[in-house]
Amino acid sequence: MEQEYFILNIRRQNDPHSSSYWEEFHIPYKPNMNVISSLMYIQKHPVNAEGKRVNPVVFECNCYEEVCGACTMVINGRPRQACSALIDKFIDKEGIEKPIIIEPLSKFPTVRDLMVDRKKLFDGLKKAKTWIPVDGSFALGRGPRYDEKKRAYSYLLSRCMTCGCCAEACPNFNEKSDFIGPHVFPQVQRLNINPLGEMQKDERLKAIMAHGGIQGCGNAQNCAKVCPMHIPILKSLAELNFDVNIYALKKIIKW
Repeated sequence: MEQEYFILNIRRQNDPHSSSYWEEFHIPYKPNMNVISSLMYIQKHPVNAEGKRVNPVVFECNCYEEVCGACTMVINGRPRQACSALIDKFIDKEGIEKPIIIEPLSKFPTVRDLMVDRKKLFDGLKKAKTWIPVDGSFALGRGPRYDEKKRAYSYLLSRCMTCGCCAEACPNFNEKSDFIGPHVFPQVQRLNINPLGEMQKDERLKAIMAHGGIQGCGNAQNCAKVCPMHIPILKSLAELNFDVNIYALKKIIKW
């Protein structure tokens, strides 16, 4: 029986300063393959569709179970995790003869091939002060009770893995904009409803009201459509919009 192959068409780039180019690979088909296993096959057999030996494709991966966010890339025009992108789904929909198009995230500097520098995501979290300051490493005893509804909501918000899918899909997050990104707001809201984190609520609201903050959101809602963890981004945005308006009114009245 003749071996079946599927095609990967990959946008490659040798270093941050060089131009990108396309390279095609033919991968032997096996059931239940994902994009990561296909890229691993290229690492072991770095031969392109023309039969020429090339450098292996560089990419990132870690957990292999859609938890770390490291393997995020654009697959057939949609940002997603390569570990959960099953080849069978692409073949069923598009036919085995059509190539699967793989590109690096376009909103971040390319390091090499499919590896990008996602530092801007973490800079946004720092700017919004998405942490709870703890004074010392000693035991502080039992914390305050957490309302069950808030706890359940907080858990949904906490599932963010900073993968960059929402930022890639967001039209307001780009190199020409200072927008901190949609991934920041669920984490701000998660900490603002936390019994300990709410003590710094005003600081976070002030941070996201600054240049590049919540006012930079154009409400395209692409972020919610591509989030692999189905985080209620739009709900947290709506709540924070209300909170920043109340905060601003209080400041005006006091002034």
